[in-house]
Parts: sequence; structure tokens; C-alpha cells
Amino acid sequence: MQTNFSLAQLADPAVAESEKILRKCVHCGFCTATCPTFALLGDELDSPRGRIYLIKDMLENDKPADERIVKHVDRCLSCLSCMTTCPSGVNYMHLVDHARAHIEKTYKRPFTDRMLRELLAFVLPHPGRFRLALVGAFFARPFAGAMKVLGGPFAKLGAMLDLAPAKAPVRSNAEGPAVFATAMPERKGRVALLSGCAQPVLKPSINEATIRLLQRSGYEIVLPKGEGCCGALVHHMGKEEAALENARRNVDAWTAELEGEGLEAILITASGCGTTIKDYGFMLREDPAYAEKAARVSALAKDITEFLTGVDLGEAVLRPELRVAYHSACSMQHGQKITRQPKELLKAAGFQVKDVPEGHLCCGSAGTYNILQPELARRLRDRKVANIEKTEPHLIATGNIGCMTQIGNGTGIPIVHTAELLDWVYGGPVPEGLDDLVSQAAAE
Repeated sequence: MQTNFSLAQLADPAVAESEKILRKCVHCGFCTATCPTFALLGDELDSPRGRIYLIKDMLENDKPADERIVKHVDRCLSCLSCMTTCPSGVNYMHLVDHARAHIEKTYKRPFTDRMLRELLAFVLPHPGRFRLALVGAFFARPFAGAMKVLGGPFAKLGAMLDLAPAKAPVRSNAEGPAVFATAMPERKGRVALLSGCAQPVLKPSINEATIRLLQRSGYEIVLPKGEGCCGALVHHMGKEEAALENARRNVDAWTAELEGEGLEAILITASGCGTTIKDYGFMLREDPAYAEKAARVSALAKDITEFLTGVDLGEAVLRPELRVAYHSACSMQHGQKITRQPKELLKAAGFQVKDVPEGHLCCGSAGTYNILQPELARRLRDRKVANIEKTEPHLIATGNIGCMTQIGNGTGIPIVHTAELLDWVYGGPVPEGLDDLVSQAAAE
């Protein structure tokens, strides 16, 4: 794609990077075939190629964002399916991230939209605030249906209430800071585990299972002091400074461990967080105090399944022989290019793994997308659930808390994190909600 940025514009590192990305695009349109919003809406401007044209025009002409471009960029899930499809290597992720930051700086959203976004940014990245918010959501949930009928900003609040669990788990010791010693006579290695923000509130059993699995495999696990939200939630809302602040804090926390007792890896059990942490090196590339440290952190970051493929998990305690539909989160398959490892681990553990039709399409979770774009998210969820149910599984496995919440809201099939299933098979407890299923499968 030909560009016409001035030398003054290209002096801005963000603009210079976006210009390189734009020049790689050859207008081929392969991305339209795998874009979820284009599949739903059929509008070229709701495809990656269309958004690229809009972003190019905005950045090249140094224009403030307008209502038209905001509408179409907001509809983007950042699922990154287009990057998997693109034959030219266009880094759409970095381009749309830049566009969102530009929108945040130059466009004044309607008051209700601004307030909702500020509320999400204030609450979700902080476990304590999130827990308190869930208490309020419990009492407000009966009004969710009425809010959706009212439409507009009320529909978004209704969607948010629908996603809130009926009962939030109690605070877990897997939230940290803490150190968990290996259960083996000799320590094989030492790893950090991201506690995160939303996941420990909604499903602390995921990291609890991960810790048990790693302990039995000979690893010491540290939940470092000072570590918190990865920054993905605010990053995808264009709140660049808040995202970088989160990144720097985590880099400091993990660097302290690296320079202390050392780390073999930094493990993440929420694939959306993994995609962002692996991008810290890029996000902080212009920060002289953090560029090198951030690149080191990104190089050590691994999804839990990515790490476990090189670990001896020992002998399976049981062979469940359950049919598992594996839902590959977009941040896993498109963001981190991890496709085979989770399925191979589940198969080795004795599960009958089923691939989901249209597995490349997003479920509609995408961070806060299912709150900010509830109608499109619902349509994508229903499409995803229909495809999952075609495989007739006993349960669904995935590696992202957002997908678990989104899909779980649309089906009665149990949905469990991959790490919880592996922990169970290799000696841990039965994951919550699977007791009846295990009994039923044994009787078949």
C-alpha cells in the first residue's frame, strides 16, 4: 500500500511503525474471509482491509477520529484471525492498537459511553474492586432483562450483569504474593505464575490447579510481589498510558525475581494476558529504562500449555475417556500461534479431543467486547455454541477465562480450563461441576 506521511509525522515512532505496517498491505482481501464481524455484517468497513483504509486516512492526514471510524474500529474484536490469514505479514494488532490510542486522544465519546469505559477500566483490572462490584451485580442482576429492553447504554449494563456470576468464589491463596515449594524431593526449576486480575476473582481454581500440577512435576512456583493486571483490558480500550504503567509494574516484579533466585519461565493461564505480555518488548521499545527488561520478560513468557509440553507430568491416575470439544481462544491460536500443544496434552491425558467447526472465528468475548458490543458478541457466541454442540461433547476445554465466561453463558455443557483437566487426570481433584458428568460417563 502506498503511503504519503510527511517526515515530521514519521518522526513519531508510533506513526513510523504504523507506516511500515500499512506499506505491507497489498489489498488482497484474504483477511475478509476469516473476519468475524465481516462474516456477520458483510460490510467492507467492518473487515480488516476496510479498517486499514480508515486508519490510514486518519493517521496520514493527521485527523482527529470521527464517529464513522470509531464505529468500525470499536466493532473490531482484535481476534487477530486476519493476521493468521494474511500472506503479507501485516501486523494488524499493532496498527489497530495505535488507532485506538489515537481515538482515545482525539475523539470525545458520548457521556454514557465514556462513563461505562471509565467504570470498566477502574474496576476490572483490580481484584478487590472487582469482587466488590460483583456483590452489587448480584443484587442488580434481576434487572438485567429490563435494561436490555431499554436499549442504548442500558443494554450494555444489562449485558455486563448477565456475565456476572451468581456467586463469586472466595479469595484464594493462589492470588499471591506467595511461593509454593515443589512436592518432589528435588526442585527441577523455578517459575513465576501470573495471578492476573479478573481470572482469580471469577475462577481461582484455574491457578490452584496449575500450581498443584507444577508442584507434582518438580517446580517451585512464585507469585511475585507487585505483579498485577497485564494491561490488556485498558490497552484494548486505547488507554495507552494505563496499559504501559501496568506493563512496567509487572516487568519490575518479574525482573526482581529474575535477578534474585531466577526464573525458568513466566507462565500465564489466561491466553489474552499471554498475548499482551509477549508484546511487552514492543510496547516498551521506546522506553530506555524498560526496553531491554521488557524484551527479556516477553521472551520468558509462556502459556501454561506451551510450557507443559516440555514437562514430564508423570503417569495419569485415571483415563476419563470423555469427549472434549477444544475451543482455541483467538489470543491462543492467532495471538500466540499456539494450536497443537493444548490438544496434544489433552489427548495424552486420555481425552477424546474434538475440533470445533469454524474454530478460527471468535466467540465474542474479546476482553470487554461482550459488554461494549453486546449484540454482535451475542451473535458470535450463539454461532460458536452451535458449532461446539455439533461435536456432541461431554465438556468444553479452553485456555482463556473470557471465553469460559462468554461460552458458558450460552450453553449447559460444562466448560473447564485445560490446566484443570490436566491436574485432575494427573492426581488432582475433580474440577468443579464435573462430578455428575464423570458418573454419567462411567455408566455409559
